[in-house]
Amino acid sequence: MRIFFLLIIFSFPYHLFAQDQFLIKNNVNSNQRRPTDAMKKTDSEWKRVLSQEEYRILRNKGTERAFTGEFDGHFEEGMYICAGCGNKLFESETKYKSGCGWPAFYDALPESVEETEDNNYGMKRIEITCSKCDGHL
Repeated sequence: MRIFFLLIIFSFPYHLFAQDQFLIKNNVNSNQRRPTDAMKKTDSEWKRVLSQEEYRILRNKGTERAFTGEFDGHFEEGMYICAGCGNKLFESETKYKSGCGWPAFYDALPESVEETEDNNYGMKRIEITCSKCDGHL
C-alpha cells in the first residue's frame, strides 16, 4: 500500500496537497501515534518544519485555487495523511470525483479529523482540521 503525504487544503469537501519526506525528516512513525495524541507546537516550531505554502495553508487556513492542486485528479491506491503531523486521514477507496476542484472524500478514518461550522464569506461551510495537530485541511 502506498502512503501519500498530504496537506489537506479545505474549502469544501476535503482537499489535499503533498509534502515529501515528512515522516523521515520529522522522525514520525504514524503507526505509533494514536488519534487522541494531540500534537501542539509553537508558531516558530511550525515555521521550521513546514514550507511557506504548507504553513500558510495548515496554520493560517489558506487554500489553493480550485482545479490547480496535484491531488484533485489523483486516484492511486494508498493512504492520505496530514502533512503537518503524519496523522492518517483518508483511505484512497473513499476518494471520489466531486467536480468542486479539490480532492473529495466521503469518509475519514475514525477520530482523524474535526469538523467546525464556518459561516465566513456569506456561506455555510464545514471546516475540516486534523485531530492531532489542528492543521487546516
